[in-house]
Amino acid sequence: MVGVSEGQDTGWQAPTSRLPVGLPLLSLTLAAMMDDVQAHSGAVYLLAPDEPVLQMAVMAGLPRAFAAPWERVGLAAPIPVAEATRERALVWVRDEEEMARRFPRVAVVLPYPFALAALPVATESTVYGAVFVTWPGGHPPELSRREREHLTAACHRLAVRLERAAREGLPVRPEPDLLAAPLIGSASGTLGSVEATRMVSRLPYGLCSLDMQGRITFANPTVADLLGVPLERLLGTQLWASVPWLNDPVYEDRYRAALFSQQATSFVALRPPGDWLSFRMYPSRTGLSVRISRARAVAELARDAPRSGDGPSRLVTMSQVLSLAGALTQAAGVQDVVQLVADEIAPAVGSQAQVLLGTGAGRLRVLGHRGYPDPHMVEQFDGLPLDSSTPGAQALTSGVPAFFESREHLERLYPARPATPDGFVSWAFLPLIASGRPVGTCVLAYAEPHAFPADERAVLTSLGGLIALALERALLYDAKHQLAHGLQEALLPHSLPPLPGIDTAARYLPGTRGMDIGGDFYDVVPMGGEAAAVIGDVQGHNVTAAGLMGQIRTAVRAYTAVGQSPQEVMASTNRLLIDLGSDLFASCLYLRLDPERGRAVMARAGHPPPLLRRPDGRVRVLDLAGGPLLGIDDSAAYPTTEVALAPGSVLALYTDGLIETPGVDIEDALADLGRRLTAAGDMPLDELADTLVGPGAAAEERDDDVALLLLRARGRGREDA
Repeated sequence: MVGVSEGQDTGWQAPTSRLPVGLPLLSLTLAAMMDDVQAHSGAVYLLAPDEPVLQMAVMAGLPRAFAAPWERVGLAAPIPVAEATRERALVWVRDEEEMARRFPRVAVVLPYPFALAALPVATESTVYGAVFVTWPGGHPPELSRREREHLTAACHRLAVRLERAAREGLPVRPEPDLLAAPLIGSASGTLGSVEATRMVSRLPYGLCSLDMQGRITFANPTVADLLGVPLERLLGTQLWASVPWLNDPVYEDRYRAALFSQQATSFVALRPPGDWLSFRMYPSRTGLSVRISRARAVAELARDAPRSGDGPSRLVTMSQVLSLAGALTQAAGVQDVVQLVADEIAPAVGSQAQVLLGTGAGRLRVLGHRGYPDPHMVEQFDGLPLDSSTPGAQALTSGVPAFFESREHLERLYPARPATPDGFVSWAFLPLIASGRPVGTCVLAYAEPHAFPADERAVLTSLGGLIALALERALLYDAKHQLAHGLQEALLPHSLPPLPGIDTAARYLPGTRGMDIGGDFYDVVPMGGEAAAVIGDVQGHNVTAAGLMGQIRTAVRAYTAVGQSPQEVMASTNRLLIDLGSDLFASCLYLRLDPERGRAVMARAGHPPPLLRRPDGRVRVLDLAGGPLLGIDDSAAYPTTEVALAPGSVLALYTDGLIETPGVDIEDALADLGRRLTAAGDMPLDELADTLVGPGAAAEERDDDVALLLLRARGRGREDA
């Protein structure tokens, strides 16, 4: 209202008009607008102060609960009123299929036949908000010139009044929504006369009236008999709340469908233990009339039908949609999406097989499929040009879903399509549109003839939007995954060169989170009769860490090649890392091996200590002198330690990912690694390496990557082993 009003302030301090104080400007404007164009519901949104958000100020014709997800709408949201505000233009959505294609978030919650127009409320200089109005599903596919002019003019007049009120300092106050009349408690008052009440009470079927909120305002005695609930417990309550066996989202959904589409809807329900009842809802702008009767034909059919094969409802309920959306958010790669469509979506909509198609180089690509007895039937579509005359290609390129109730229907429209004698007779081709561009097509196949009513088409198209978002994310994940593995393989040695008097084996395990890439590295370098070995770990698990790891590995090789001593190699690498200006640090362990003299000289920079297994099987942790992590102090020194390396000895060099496990003490983990090295140290090195990394390789989740380098000194009699 303009001026002072009771109730909670919305916090919006913008415009109204010169109407008298207390007159509900927004409600009256909306009601007049709806009356002019014969719309049955609508709402006014106003921009929130100091934030890009539209707030619902008033709604008419339907309970506000119908629009609860959009009480507050971000200007960037894919919602009609937000788009109308952003573009300062009328947005027209002619039916539920177009709503599912353009605004899937709306269609998921309201999969009913209706048309919608959204318009900005704006002057030349200022946008104040937006308005939407809706019509039942029978509205013509285009707005008439008269409707367009009436709506545009009404929104402009409202904007001018809001601008004038803002200049005069009149705030907008809360206004009541425009719904049906309040609840009336007496049956005679509801129907207008005692005689009318007596007449209705004599009817052989149940008759009740629901208000806009779904509450029972009148019911004749037959209703109580059929439902098995006393009248006093029914009046003032919602059917699905007061009748336990009607407490199912499917039945509430039918009430919403009738009220929103303004079309009669019906359903049958089983009253335990075996009575089937038929419910027929007749909507109006003030509520619904409901006729309840015994559905004998349905009951007899149910008794004759086999009990095992009860399939899922063909209409996906909102709770199922939310569950499916939650499942799709868990998909990481493309094959995860394919499997989730097969496990979650196909059973929910009654499909027996499905294909996920993508695009690449102007051609269709089969990303995955499930449920086909002969996979070759599907693979023949891989590589078809996008301009080929197939429903999968046309759905992808046009963004328009296609539904075929029979094979004859499909072959009549696509006679040149390759034959697929796969046993399926009905199909839905859902375009997968994400971020405004096509990413693929989801094909659902049905083994039995399947009619696709309007509400099911809307739900399937909306599900296509959810699948598209998951597929877009999965394609990006797979691309990053391939890049990460390619980079990691390029930076680590493909194989270890042979060393004089030393056997080697190495293993690398990427982390299971993120991009599966990290900064762990290892290398060995032959030096005539000697050899060098290095293992290290750059902080981080990303491309930056991997790139820096490659630079460090190259630097160590270069400093080794010019003959620097172990402490000089470490000091030079440390200064290089600081000169590179990186914020990352690295741990490192460098060894100079002299198998002829049976010794190893080691320098350590904050790296976990290596394990030495002696020929007699005893294992000890080498307590090496060392310096700080590389990249911290450019003047740091890295003293060396010499260790005897008798023939048959095994050195185990590793990164912290091998021994660090959440909830396990580091010393206990190191002791366990020593016990396993003691028990298995005589194995061939490759088998020993697999044994030592075995627990980490079997783990479902690894927060860190793992590197392991094993070095075994050969005896004189084993030079050719």
